[in-house]
Amino acid sequence: MITKLIYEMNPKQKTGIVFILDAVLSVCAFYSSLALRYSDFRISAVPSGVFFQSCLLLTIIQVSCFWFMGFYKGIWRFASTPDLFRLIKGITLAVSLSFGGIFLLNRMIGVPRSTFIIDWLLLLTFLGGMRFTYRIWRDNFWYKFNETFAKVVIVGAGAGGSQLFRELRESKDLQMKVVAFVDDDPSKYHKILHGVSIMGKIAELPAIIQKTGATKIFIAIPSATGDQILNIVESCKHTDLEFKTLPSMREIINGKTELSQLRNIEIEDLLGRKEVVLNDDSVQSMVANKIVLITGAGGSIGSEICNQIVKYNPQKLVLFEMTEFFLYELEKNLKKNYPSLEIIPIIGDVRNRDKVSNVFAKYLPQVVLHAAAYKHVPIMEDNPAEAVKTNIFGTKVVAEAAVAHNVERFVLISTDKAVNPTNVMGATKRVAELVCQFVQQNQKTKFMMVRFGNVLGSSGSVIPLFKQQLKSGGPITITHPDIIRYFMSIPEACRLVLQAAALGHGGEIFVLDMGAPVKIVDLAKQMIRLAGLKLGQNIEIKFTGLRPGEKLYEELFINHENTIATEHPMVKMARPTSSKIDIPSLLSNLFKQIENATETDIKLALKTLVPEYFPHGLSIDENFQKNEKDEEHLH
Repeated sequence: MITKLIYEMNPKQKTGIVFILDAVLSVCAFYSSLALRYSDFRISAVPSGVFFQSCLLLTIIQVSCFWFMGFYKGIWRFASTPDLFRLIKGITLAVSLSFGGIFLLNRMIGVPRSTFIIDWLLLLTFLGGMRFTYRIWRDNFWYKFNETFAKVVIVGAGAGGSQLFRELRESKDLQMKVVAFVDDDPSKYHKILHGVSIMGKIAELPAIIQKTGATKIFIAIPSATGDQILNIVESCKHTDLEFKTLPSMREIINGKTELSQLRNIEIEDLLGRKEVVLNDDSVQSMVANKIVLITGAGGSIGSEICNQIVKYNPQKLVLFEMTEFFLYELEKNLKKNYPSLEIIPIIGDVRNRDKVSNVFAKYLPQVVLHAAAYKHVPIMEDNPAEAVKTNIFGTKVVAEAAVAHNVERFVLISTDKAVNPTNVMGATKRVAELVCQFVQQNQKTKFMMVRFGNVLGSSGSVIPLFKQQLKSGGPITITHPDIIRYFMSIPEACRLVLQAAALGHGGEIFVLDMGAPVKIVDLAKQMIRLAGLKLGQNIEIKFTGLRPGEKLYEELFINHENTIATEHPMVKMARPTSSKIDIPSLLSNLFKQIENATETDIKLALKTLVPEYFPHGLSIDENFQKNEKDEEHLH
């Protein structure tokens, strides 16, 4: 009852009560100091009139000093060392002025001087004790035994868990209290942190939750891997608990967030992998004081490459992008974070040879990262001509401009869909690789190609789609129950792209370590669980069938490619055998007929360039017949 009454008081009411208590304690301290000064607690030597006059004067002087020194501006539940120092200074001033006032009033008669030394000690004890007792009560008894607060289990009894506990305890408006810690460090078992027991290890979470009645789990391990977070979520999958986590160490180091800022667990946390460690010296050598041009700069990959490159002090950053809004947003963010860097935004299409040539001639880039491409598989199946124009012609235009203007390094962002492709997008990206390898021959410019799979959160990828479907109530649509994909985060992919670019000597195809493949249906189930929903009750999964050109699984290497290790453990190199295909002649024929060709003609033309490509919707007999005609034509 008293706790509720105090909690509901407004600040003015609380200040008034404290003011009155200080006045009462001031009188009590003075009376006690006189009693202690005289033997057997006899104060009859002080005339009653003098005593009451002295008490009145002393109270007025002292509470005025307390007000002047800011005793009533502090927040008691946060009382700390600076508050103690303010208390000492205020009490010293109050007792000193009281000494002068009372002796002036009584003409140095009746009140012993030593009384004021005792009064100083008692005031410090009474006022300081009252304030710190309140804080102890608030931090322990009132907080610990308040049954209206939600009960929280913190996973991680280290620095992150300790700081999170303090934040929750001091932020009473959140109405949460920590009832247990769990940690996998055996040396911490059954010890006490901030008055709360470390009850066991993560595997024991279900039993601890049942014992404590917790309704929330906060993961306070900034360095936690995706597997660790997944284990925590999986161990409590049969509960309706709310999960939150601290930001990752990468977010904290980059200044994007504070250690104690909780957020919901995202599917990216479960798929996350160990931090990629780069050879910064090699990347620095490639980029520092160089003019760098990025095509497709406003896209998911292009924009993150820009964010990564600026850390290595380029001389200029040329942003080549055909979408005005993406370019505007990227330039704005880069200039905000790197105001001294010269950033050159250019709207343009990589298929426009004159525009590309003019940009290269004007800015003379030394490093080019070619990320401009069409990548959406089903859409490119319906628009193969546009895929050819951008992914092949556009790459050829930029690559030839790079050679003509003596670019040092050219990096093509490729895809795992270029391996044994079954769709137009993958086939055109494979041809783009062949174009770069062909242009590489006998040139000073070093061409490198980098392949990787799906990136988390990129435009058009499955995770944003699932999030949107969850928000709208479902169903979650999946093409096939057995479909699997490789995933990595956009920052991780872009860091490894830069690492591969720095390693290359020209002509290599680098393949990034994508880790273990993920079954898409399992991914959907995890996202449903994290959203607090239950499959089969308030949301469903619907299988729609494989889309045109879609494979059940992606591959990283073509059959005839040799896998070679590199200096970086997460970057491998695929060095293919020499191709006998007449790339210039076949490309020339493709370019001439592209405008009037049917979708079937374009797909079959792509197969002449990529023999391992099996177009969706075309029979094997058609493919073989077309290949035989192409071979006769070449001979």
